[in-house]
Parts: sequence; structure tokens; C-alpha cells
Amino acid sequence: MTGAAAARAAEQAVRQHRGRLVAWLAWQWRDIAAAEDALAEATARALARWPVDGVPASPAGWLLATARHELLMAARRQRLAEDPALTILWPTADTPADEPAAVPDQRLALLFVCAHPAIDPQIHSALMLQVVLGLDAARIASAFLVKPDAMGKRLTRAKAKVKATGIRFELPEARELPERMAAVLEAIYAAYTLHWDAAEPHAGALAVGEDAGDDLATEALFLAELVAAQQPDSAEALGLVALLSLCEARRPARRDAAGAFVPLDEQQPSAWDARLVDAAHEALRRAAALQQPGPFQLEACIQALHMHGRRQGRVDWPDIVALYDGLIAMAPTLGAHIGHAVALARATEIPRRGLQALDALAEAHAERLTQHQPWWAARAHLLAAAGEAEEARVAYDRAIALTVQPALRAWLAKQRGISPSSSR
Repeated sequence: MTGAAAARAAEQAVRQHRGRLVAWLAWQWRDIAAAEDALAEATARALARWPVDGVPASPAGWLLATARHELLMAARRQRLAEDPALTILWPTADTPADEPAAVPDQRLALLFVCAHPAIDPQIHSALMLQVVLGLDAARIASAFLVKPDAMGKRLTRAKAKVKATGIRFELPEARELPERMAAVLEAIYAAYTLHWDAAEPHAGALAVGEDAGDDLATEALFLAELVAAQQPDSAEALGLVALLSLCEARRPARRDAAGAFVPLDEQQPSAWDARLVDAAHEALRRAAALQQPGPFQLEACIQALHMHGRRQGRVDWPDIVALYDGLIAMAPTLGAHIGHAVALARATEIPRRGLQALDALAEAHAERLTQHQPWWAARAHLLAAAGEAEEARVAYDRAIALTVQPALRAWLAKQRGISPSSSR
């Protein structure tokens, strides 16, 4: 195997298994930062050795064994520094590391550790995104609209807090579960929306994402299903499964044969993943039976209703507006307000009703919205519908400038009436 091929194998193993590896190491050593450092060292060794020795039969097992050995050696060095006479019972650098047959999965438990109340609630989601899902501080910072250095320092402090306070690495007690559950679900949803190019995460609003997030999107859905399976009485966990399943079901229809972006209103329902749609509806039925309404359930209902309307050829916009009213009452996020504005314009067939809602939002969040792509995209769409061509072009220009994903940028450029190449 060539060095390049071995390097790709190492990178792929880390990308596929990082969450499980860090979770297991942190679980055993009660130190998140040390687990991440040990895995980084194991990855460096893989890049050096695999081109020579060949890729092992179990790349994840090799990485885990090597990282575990690194942690043992670090502990040995620390103990010897404290007591040079202590040389027994600790491995030497030459001691071989045994590869485990399988990598244990402690990700769910580690998610709940990251959501411990002793850690600043403002960093819960960011900590989970980095530790369990492997996003770097810069990417997380962009999502939370803070500087990368500031986010990096917050994450470092949070990991140190976990070690210093002796937070127990175990599933929370029943009385602690609701508070931590909310943070865990938010982090999983944040991971999905960060790395999946959902054109309409709120069934009517336009948003931006990245094509590179397919693996993370799949991982987020898996974690949502894992939480729901472990906590079957959590209606919101089921709601999140339904929401992500509906988003994933539309993946095959989001591009045409040429790779161009296709908005939900123009997608072919026959291209949707029927298995995921059925799974989403089943999750929603189970959630409804628990009679615990929540934001994720409402967002999933909005998605389901919009998709049903696409199948029938007519979307029930008044019902979608009503669902948004309920969502805003529970979770008045920017996305919910933007989706409500678009739905209101469609329900009343009066674009200015939606524009008024967007303007009211701008008055309350002027600074945040200057860099908020979905607001500019929604505003451009509604201005064009209202016949305000020049203002619409200005808004489209701003939305295009804030859009990272090429296919969506090209689609916005087409809506503006310019060639895709000139929008780059």
C-alpha cells in the first residue's frame, strides 16, 4: 500500500470512529483533554507506521490500543516524576498494546457528561460538538457567532472543569435527566444543521450548509436514534428522530441530475426515502402518545405537513402558520421566526405580511441578522414576490455572499437573475 493510501485509511478511521474512541478513552480515564491528545498521538503514529507495516485488520482497534498505551505511558511518566523509585506495574515504551476486538460505544454517556450542570450551560452544545462529534473550535465558533480563540478557550476551560470537579462518568439519575436531555438533543440537532445542506430546515425558510457534512448528518441521526432508544419516554427525543429522519429522507431529491440544488417546493416525492419517511411518522405517533409537546416535535410536524402538501400538490399554509405560532411560543429562535414569516406570506398570499414580520425581527436582532444568511434569503424571496425588484437584488446579493454551499449559491444567483458564475 502506498503512503498516500495508508494516510487516507488512517484519516478515514479517525473520521468514522473518533466519537467512539474519544468517548471510551475519556470514560476510562475521566479526562476528556487527555483522551483527545492520546488519540491525536495515535493518529500521528498511524500515519508514520501504516505505510510501512500495512493497514491493520481493525484500524479503529489499533488506534484505540495505541491511544490507550499512550495514556498509560503518560500516567507512568507522571508517577515516576512523583516517585522515581516506582517502576513496577507500569508499562514501558516497548510494551505492546493489545488491540480490542471491538471499540466499545460510550458516546451517549459522554454526551450526558458534557451536559453536566457543573459545566457552564452556554458551552454544553459546543463541548458535545467537539468531544463526541469531532468538530473543531473554529467551525463551532462560526456557528455560535463568536471568535475561534474565544471558543477554544471556553472549550479548554470546560474540559478542565470536568477533570477538576470529578464529574462522574455515568448516565445521570432520573431527577437530572430532563435538564441534561434538552442539552444533548440541542447538540445533536446543532451538529446536523451545521453539516447538512438543508435548504429549508423550518419548512419555508432558506438556509445554508455544506455538502461535506453527509457523514456527520448520518452520525447525528444515529445518535438521535440512540438517545430515543435509551430514553423511550422522552417525546422530544422521538421528535428529534422524526425531524432528522424527514430531512434525511429528502437527501436524494435535493439535487437534480446535473447536481443543481432543488428546493422542497420543486422536489419529486418519489425520490424521497420512503423508509425514513415511515420511520419519522412512527416516531411522531409515539411522541404524540406521550402527550409531552415540544419544539422538535413541532418542527417535525411542520416538515411532515409541508412534505404531505408537496405530495398532494397543495400545501396547507394556514396549518403551517399555526404550527409556527406554537413553535415560537415554546422556542422563539431566529429560524422559527423566519420560517413563520415565509409561511405567513404564503398563507395570506400577501408577501408584505411576511416582510413586516422580518422587519420586526430585524429591529430586535439587528446585529445578529447582518450575518444571518437565512434572513437575507427569505427577505430576498419575499421582496421579489412583492415586486420590489431592486431591493430584492440587494438582498439576494447579501444572501449569496453569505452562502458557502456552491449549489445553493448558484440557485440563489438564478433567482436573482444572474449567471451562477458571476456570483462567485
